[in-house]
Amino acid sequence: MIEYTPLYNALLDAKADAWVEVLPKQLAVALDHTKHGTLSEWQGIIDSIPFYITSQRLLESSAVKIGLADELSEIEFNQLENKLKALHPWRKGPYDLFGIVIDTEWRSDWKWDRLKAHISPLEHRLVLDVGCGNGYHCWRMLGAGAKMVVGIDPMLLNFMQFNLIRKLHGEAPIYVLPLGVEAMPYGLKAFDTVFSMGVLYHRRSPIDHLYELRDSLRSGGELVLETLVIDGGLGEVLLPEDRYAMMRNVWFLPTCDTLVCWLARCGFKNIRVVDVTITTLEEQRRTDWMQFQSLKDFLNPNNHNLTCEGLPAPKRAIIIANSP
Repeated sequence: MIEYTPLYNALLDAKADAWVEVLPKQLAVALDHTKHGTLSEWQGIIDSIPFYITSQRLLESSAVKIGLADELSEIEFNQLENKLKALHPWRKGPYDLFGIVIDTEWRSDWKWDRLKAHISPLEHRLVLDVGCGNGYHCWRMLGAGAKMVVGIDPMLLNFMQFNLIRKLHGEAPIYVLPLGVEAMPYGLKAFDTVFSMGVLYHRRSPIDHLYELRDSLRSGGELVLETLVIDGGLGEVLLPEDRYAMMRNVWFLPTCDTLVCWLARCGFKNIRVVDVTITTLEEQRRTDWMQFQSLKDFLNPNNHNLTCEGLPAPKRAIIIANSP
């Protein structure tokens, strides 16, 4: 089991006492085995993996690399590969774990490459990653020098995938918590940098989410926001009538100008759009490690500029801003 005392101490140092008071109970509720039938099975997989000794931990390469293939026997290699596959689907990555290359649905390293030159240096920063998935970007943030990285994501499979990777890596100032952003007490103002990537369009109230992000940042702290956008001018927003790219939980897709306006209305300063990129079939696709439907299945087969519902195909913007 992960020892959370260093996390609690870091939050106390950041004056986030209100979260430390409730966080142990939040974790206990989220990890109640009686409420999730597969949780015990996933935990058993992690518990069955021994502590392998390795000389390689690379967090700055495209694939987060832990261990070398020749550090395991053939039997150990096959056993580890089978246990990793038992946690299918793997959506965010890639990873290279003792020579086992997890080719995830998303080339999450491409997103990191698009933003890393634009953000403030992460050295010595307390970082929060909202909606972090299995923690791929959290590892990249740690590799970029962050003092500590805290990821939150309510999906328990993501939490378990992260815990498996962390066990292979060994102790590190990085934590993924099986919680949503609403679990964080209002007005913490504790983090130096906050990332919210691929979350805003899932929130029924995007303005409230922006306020949540602002109030988790210390004064002058940096927000890195990535979300779906559409072409158009100030004030234009797409609200899908039903599904968007077959997803039911997509709400507001603004133009870049509208999103900048939202951020300004929420009090953010120094707002700048640093990247706008169409999501390609090479960046999000079905693989052996994610065998369900992926982007190709969500687009109009005759026109990849449209979703299967006839809406504009996914285009993502990265916006950086500072809290007041």
